[in-house]
Amino acid sequence: MDEYPNYAALSANEREGVDYRICATFRNSPVAIIAPHGGRIERRTSDIAAAIAGDSYALYCFEGTKPSGNSRLHITSVNFDEPRCLDLIATCDVVVAAHGLLRDSEVIDIGGRNIDLEAAICQSLKDAGFAAEIVTTGPHGGTEERNICNRGRSKQGVQLEIPSRLRDELSQARLVTFADAVRQAIIGSKGNTLSN
Repeated sequence: MDEYPNYAALSANEREGVDYRICATFRNSPVAIIAPHGGRIERRTSDIAAAIAGDSYALYCFEGTKPSGNSRLHITSVNFDEPRCLDLIATCDVVVAAHGLLRDSEVIDIGGRNIDLEAAICQSLKDAGFAAEIVTTGPHGGTEERNICNRGRSKQGVQLEIPSRLRDELSQARLVTFADAVRQAIIGSKGNTLSN
């Protein structure tokens, strides 16, 4: 159960710049890559989001920076309403959220409402040597309208639930391979005229 039901409650009790930080990079792009549980909340998700975004896509990371106890900064995706994040994704048609998953295997759960992009990312990751599966129900399904990945302009996004084991073992080279696979799926997704 989350400590805080929304950002207003969190910001009333935690100190920005001390307990957490917000990194928002607005770019002239219809694509946003976000890590709403970055920093020390779900480790390495900020790194993964930044690698996918590169120098082309908008990037948002909400990062826990406490020495310990960062899990209390977790706001579940359907309640995540930090204003800078909402402003950033409001002008983006594609939102991809990087999350951390506590799992011993390396299988990535892919959810969200953009089923074409889900399929493209899943296949692209598999082609790059990663284990991935599409999830349509349960907590990793990401199909709720209020899920932060679905609150962009198209109301259809994708969330990547990346297991801790995989995140811990991502070398720099493998991180680049992962990010490239996701980017290529975004570029080539059906009906998508996005450039990299």
